[in-house]
Amino acid sequence: METVTSPRISVVVPVRDDAPWLGLCLEALARQDVAPHEVIVIDNGASSETAMVARASGAIVVPEAMPGIAAAAARGYDAATGDVIARLDADSLPPADWLREIRGAFAADPKLAAVTGRGVFADLSPAKRIVASAGYHGAYFGVLGVALGQVPLYGSNFAMRRTVWEAVRDDVHRTDPAVHDDLDLSMHLGRGRRVRFEPRLAVAVSSRAVVSVGRLRAATFRTSHTLRVNRERLRETRIGRLLATATRLGWLGRLLPKRLRP
Repeated sequence: METVTSPRISVVVPVRDDAPWLGLCLEALARQDVAPHEVIVIDNGASSETAMVARASGAIVVPEAMPGIAAAAARGYDAATGDVIARLDADSLPPADWLREIRGAFAADPKLAAVTGRGVFADLSPAKRIVASAGYHGAYFGVLGVALGQVPLYGSNFAMRRTVWEAVRDDVHRTDPAVHDDLDLSMHLGRGRRVRFEPRLAVAVSSRAVVSVGRLRAATFRTSHTLRVNRERLRETRIGRLLATATRLGWLGRLLPKRLRP
């Protein structure tokens, strides 16, 4: 395994009661052909089993008592000491070249603030995978990307310079358990920073986010809430102003199926 000297990459994984998936994620990180500077697992009120899995892999375990992924992720970014902070969710399975791709992206572009990639629902059949990805990731990167006028970060697969986090850490809604932390962070990065979508930066993720109506409804609520608390940022673009109407459940909001409305 190659040792990274510059930039040093810290990997942050926020988790709550997800030991089986976390174990697979940490195994995938152990197989990276570029070694991480550190792996930080944020114990967001997780079971003792989850913390044990993290420590057994050699990860740094940092507790965060405040509930919610926003608080847990922010705590991890604060604790990171690398030059670049990479983010995975517990159910992310990065390929062996994931950190190498991240290192290459930042090395090639000194002005790059953050880079993100897609998730692959590897546990679905090829046909279902295409449909699920088009709906889930298409809406996130497509609709929200146009509305924001920038590439949004995908929480299961992104990296940013630590200096970028330090510039926005006091502005994000880290104490709000209802926000989508990756979307909230994206909106605070703003259109003035260079954020890139890298097609080669792909990780396998669980399909549980798209096969459960309950999870889809929760995701819809979180997205709408995140847009509402960042409404001024959303109104910076014409499409964003239109989307702002939908998040208040005006006529656009009524186009959503009732079971998915916030």
